[in-house]
Amino acid sequence: MFTKILIANRGEIACRVIKTARRMGIATVAVYSDADRDAVHVEMADEAVHIGPSPAAQSYLVPEKIIAACKATGAQAVHPGYGFLSERAAFCEALEAEGIVFIGPKPKAIRAMGDKIESKKFANAAKVSTVPGWLGVIENADHAEKIAGEIGYPVMIKASAGGGGKGMRIAWDQSEVRDGFDRARSEAKSSFGDDRVFIEKFVVDPRHIEIQVLADAHGNALYLGERECSIQRRNQKVAEEAPSPFLDAKTRKAMGEQSVALAKAVDYQSAGTVEFIVDKDKNFYFLEMNTRLQVEHPVTELVTGIDLVEQMIRVAAGEKLDLKQSDVKLNGWAVESRLYAEDPYRNFLPSIGRLTRYRPPEEGQFGDVVIRNDTGVTEGSEISMFYDPMLAKLCTWAPTRLEAVDAMSEALDSFVVDGIEHNIPFLAALMQHPRWREGRISTGFISEEYPDGFAPIVPNDDEKAVLASIATAVELLRRDRLDGRLAPHSGALKRDWVVKIGDGYLSASIIEGMISIPMEIDLSIEGGKALTVASDWRPGDLVWRGSVGARKVTAQIRPVANGFRIAWKGMSVTARAMLPRTAELERLMPEKIAPDTSKLLLCPMPGLVVSIAVAEGQEVKVGETLAVVEAMKMENVLRAERDLIVSKLNAKPGDSLAVDAVIMEFA
Repeated sequence: MFTKILIANRGEIACRVIKTARRMGIATVAVYSDADRDAVHVEMADEAVHIGPSPAAQSYLVPEKIIAACKATGAQAVHPGYGFLSERAAFCEALEAEGIVFIGPKPKAIRAMGDKIESKKFANAAKVSTVPGWLGVIENADHAEKIAGEIGYPVMIKASAGGGGKGMRIAWDQSEVRDGFDRARSEAKSSFGDDRVFIEKFVVDPRHIEIQVLADAHGNALYLGERECSIQRRNQKVAEEAPSPFLDAKTRKAMGEQSVALAKAVDYQSAGTVEFIVDKDKNFYFLEMNTRLQVEHPVTELVTGIDLVEQMIRVAAGEKLDLKQSDVKLNGWAVESRLYAEDPYRNFLPSIGRLTRYRPPEEGQFGDVVIRNDTGVTEGSEISMFYDPMLAKLCTWAPTRLEAVDAMSEALDSFVVDGIEHNIPFLAALMQHPRWREGRISTGFISEEYPDGFAPIVPNDDEKAVLASIATAVELLRRDRLDGRLAPHSGALKRDWVVKIGDGYLSASIIEGMISIPMEIDLSIEGGKALTVASDWRPGDLVWRGSVGARKVTAQIRPVANGFRIAWKGMSVTARAMLPRTAELERLMPEKIAPDTSKLLLCPMPGLVVSIAVAEGQEVKVGETLAVVEAMKMENVLRAERDLIVSKLNAKPGDSLAVDAVIMEFA
């Protein structure tokens, strides 16, 4: 067994590998760029080596720097994590030439499966079911249009060397092929250094289901069940689960056996994932094989009890698998939510900055529920524009699917992140969505359910009553603390209150109770039935835990001007509990009018201007491209929302812009 390994990665996956290596008694070496000098994975590792500037192309993607770090530290093997160099056969060969073990498959398997075009050719030859498509070289946009027409719309344009949803576009008709082809090639070149793309039929309403395989160098291979990965945005997975609520035992077995056959055909040696799309009739089609550890591997670990990183290390060290297929049992249900630094209310645009607060829920087993949080950041960490925006992978396990989903809902409600925008409100709302809870999902779920983007959720009457009850209880304690500084504590309650939730006003009447910690009071909202509100919340706490009536509630409380912001189950409302006379006067206050920005194109996220598609004085029609801005390795096309005339350009290609910076002005 190895005594020291180097992790050629960063963030949460580097931390994840370090944890298993530490448990196995293996010393670890971290590598880091300028931007990651103070990163968590650097602090966790036994040693750390600086490998260059912040851009990945000058640090994490340079094989020579990784090899030099191995030599300098005496690391015997390299775990690549995912992304970066994890699927580069040439990197694997370069390590072998230096006598360093690659903790992953051999170059033959990486080449056969790592390239999407070649993998489909190989799968076809091995009689694996594949999606109809064009696997040859596509010369230009005209050629792409011709191929797409022959396959039949819709089609998927996908980078051959791609992954993580980058270099991927769907074209629903001829008009979308050319732009999709250009964007896919551009993203592929900037992300992977390879601008080749291929085109295949896009299966309508598909599920994305993948099979985890594990194989050693002694001819043993098995599958560890499936993961449902259909909740995707821009082809990037957002939430995953294991097992799939859609598959039956027969389909699971067929997909698993086919995946194992494919792994054996390429002499696969490590953990790997075979991805399929599955239609409504449970017909499945091979998409690709990821010759590495998957981002979503924790849900498989939670339902099987098998540490995939440990198995990868043992296989790379030459050990035989100590498992047989009959040993693999799927126990309970696991759900994973990917927490991203992005603004769900602004079409999920990336967000950068410092984490002024980062307080995840406590990990461990709590009754029948397990909470796990794989992360690579901590309070004070800087989220930069150079890397993927994922902050953490929050996972829950429970005996049943709905129990795991409900556990995830509560964990998200207690996950405190401040300083940047993040997608927790969307994830929390997802956990309440009827289609998700029933398992009726497809890869089109987000676009179908949120066609105009994710908007703030408006609470219904029952939810307003809960929010108003929390606001009243919070205000009672806040006022009692303030009054206690001026006069002896009386514990007396003012009975009549008015609670403003958003723009609406609700009456709140205290029926019984005393101001104390913990607090328990009975109140009525809008003259409704009495609700008992109980909590041990203290002023200053960010998370309110307690009950309102029969409902268990976990919510986040943030002080704002003249009130509080309460976040709960994807809702985020401003609440203010006040005395009736104050409410009467407040209704008379004029509302502040937002400034008019209709004649400005504002940069929707911090990023780099890739191109400006218009000139001053140019007339532009609705839908035409105005500019392209790159952030966190994704290109974002900014289009005209109406017919207009460009009066002034305020930015040029190559400029780094902050959010809401003015790119251009309109007449």
